[in-house]
Amino acid sequence: MKHTFSADESAFATLESSQVYLSERCTRNQSLVIRRAVEHCWTIKDQTTNYPTPLHVAAQLKSMRADTPIIVAALFGTDVSAEHYSIEFIHENYGQEIAKLTEGVRWLNELTISDAFGSGDHAETLRRMVLSVVEDVRVVLVKLAYRTQRLYVLAKKDSSKSQSIAAETLTIYAPLANRLGLGQLKWELEDIAFRIVDPVAYKRIASALEENRASRETYISDFVADLNVRVSTHGIKNAAVFGRPKHIYSIWKKMRDKRIEFSDLFDVRAVRVLVDDLQQCYSVLGIAHSIWQPISREFDDYIANPKDNGYRSLHTAVIGPSGKPVEIQIRTRAMDDDAENGVAAHWAYKEGSPVDANLQKGINGLRQLLEDNDDEYLVEGFSQQLDSQRVYVFTPKGEVIDMINGSTPLDFAYHIHSEIGHRCRGAKINGRIVPLTYVLNNGDQVEVLTTREPAPSRDWLNKSLGYINSSRARGKVRAWFNLQDHDQHLIDGRAILDRELKRFKASTVSIDTLTRRLKFDKQNDLFAAIGRNEITVAQIVGAIDHLAEPVRRRSDAVPKPVKSDRSSGAINVRGVGNLLTQIAPCCQAVPPDSIVGFITRGKGVTIHRADCSNILNLREGERERLIDVDWGDDDTSRYHVEIHIKAFDRHGLLRDVSTALSTLDVDVVSVNTLSDQAQQLADMRIGMHISNTGELATVMDKIRQLRNVQNVERVS
Repeated sequence: MKHTFSADESAFATLESSQVYLSERCTRNQSLVIRRAVEHCWTIKDQTTNYPTPLHVAAQLKSMRADTPIIVAALFGTDVSAEHYSIEFIHENYGQEIAKLTEGVRWLNELTISDAFGSGDHAETLRRMVLSVVEDVRVVLVKLAYRTQRLYVLAKKDSSKSQSIAAETLTIYAPLANRLGLGQLKWELEDIAFRIVDPVAYKRIASALEENRASRETYISDFVADLNVRVSTHGIKNAAVFGRPKHIYSIWKKMRDKRIEFSDLFDVRAVRVLVDDLQQCYSVLGIAHSIWQPISREFDDYIANPKDNGYRSLHTAVIGPSGKPVEIQIRTRAMDDDAENGVAAHWAYKEGSPVDANLQKGINGLRQLLEDNDDEYLVEGFSQQLDSQRVYVFTPKGEVIDMINGSTPLDFAYHIHSEIGHRCRGAKINGRIVPLTYVLNNGDQVEVLTTREPAPSRDWLNKSLGYINSSRARGKVRAWFNLQDHDQHLIDGRAILDRELKRFKASTVSIDTLTRRLKFDKQNDLFAAIGRNEITVAQIVGAIDHLAEPVRRRSDAVPKPVKSDRSSGAINVRGVGNLLTQIAPCCQAVPPDSIVGFITRGKGVTIHRADCSNILNLREGERERLIDVDWGDDDTSRYHVEIHIKAFDRHGLLRDVSTALSTLDVDVVSVNTLSDQAQQLADMRIGMHISNTGELATVMDKIRQLRNVQNVERVS
């Protein structure tokens, strides 16, 4: 696949050709500065064998119409350049502006990227990137261009570091390019990073695009010709109509988010129309809808409601000839320039020119991101803020509030003011009372119901319950709890831990052992951390699962599992391949439970949980039939598990439980309900197929929130 920018290697064959290439279309003074900088960097360019040369980075910036100072800063901003040319040297030879830009670029490059994706380095990387945007956006443009060229180098290698850098690109760099309106650079970063992170999915989609490329191009060519004639006939002159290239990452993302196949996509066949003014945009839209039937749910007016990064365009989809859907984007040439080149289309730092309003709005939003979030929520908040999907709701006074997609009434309350969020106890949507987990829709009028005293619930911090979806609101709830008394943290933390131990039938797990597993010296420190929500329920569940191994050692019943290099489906059996395995019904093991295999007579290997009573109570002569097993790499497998629900009986209880399970897309295989009319109690056992204990914890948490439910436990 050919990306937006591809440097002409012949342009960098010699010093002279490099100088000509980078100084093209420059004034005489600008050309002299660039030529001198290229000459300084030419002698050290071969010392960057595993990294892109600064010449390629400068060339990409030039293709984005970058100004001379930033091109020179890109040449001197690399680590190798820093070893040979000091900031003082650059200041003396190139002036204060270029020296300051170079210093900013080098500051961004100081961070060493961890091989382990998900480390705390991401928050610091993002913090520095945002601070650089606030101070001088051009510094970040160099970093984005450098990262693009770095990915091209890494794409030729196969290493864990390539994976982590590509994953970081999708998390931080591509969204930031999107925020700055750099559409072309965003697509380029996403596609090449995706090719590194998931080469199988990348090749599958690329092959699907290639299979029908000839017929698709013929279809688009005919469609473009027809639309061009119709537009000209209606008196719209100088309109440019052409096919729009598709980007593999965006196709994959849409298939994943909408859970559809490649054949169901509306915008594989895509056309763009460029016109001279705003009125012509809507005229072309009317022409297209008069010729072909529009697909109403695929229409978006980003001219009337621009995206946060200033993107403006009309998007529609129609049923074209032969009944095939075609996406049409309609915009002015100025809008197109903004969409493709963003801040590079109108540099805010050119002398005498005003700061672009969209750029300033973006900078203000990023500055607020730093103020509202600590490191734990910074990356999450960044991704949410840059999400192109937004929801627009109204206050009771008619004020429009812009929220992230998936926001709830609690998110809305905290968006208005922290105190309103803390005192929120309910909400009305369009005059009707709804639960706090209600997902807001466009056009909803939201009224927050409050109490006198602030009293947030710790359940609000549990992501699986769906009370809060914005990192900003979650950070404010957590901050409130951090200000509460230490004694209350201890009480709440102990209660939460006791509840999880009981829910997962893990009463034999030692609190001291669990404390050490979660890296605390004292039990009270652990309880306080849980009470402050510094230790999440997911971390507690993971530690409880892991601690089945000490139980095995105490019983001398099970040897320590050893990872196998040979996989047989979802279970690895040590030293044996393609062996029949089945999950024992007595304990219903689910990943990542600690497990052990028992060799049966004629039925292969039965998989038990390591703390299963049948395993712990084996007779001495049968223990030699135990075998080491572990979970394989088949993450598509589903496992049977049962949960036990105790609740006060009421009308609609079973319906509400079924609705909760349906919302979570759980495959229910059995439901047994007993009612005690005298005590008004309901006793339910529900069998289901799930993939892991994390999914099980989410299911149990969701049901526990239903009205009248007393207790939810996993059946052993």
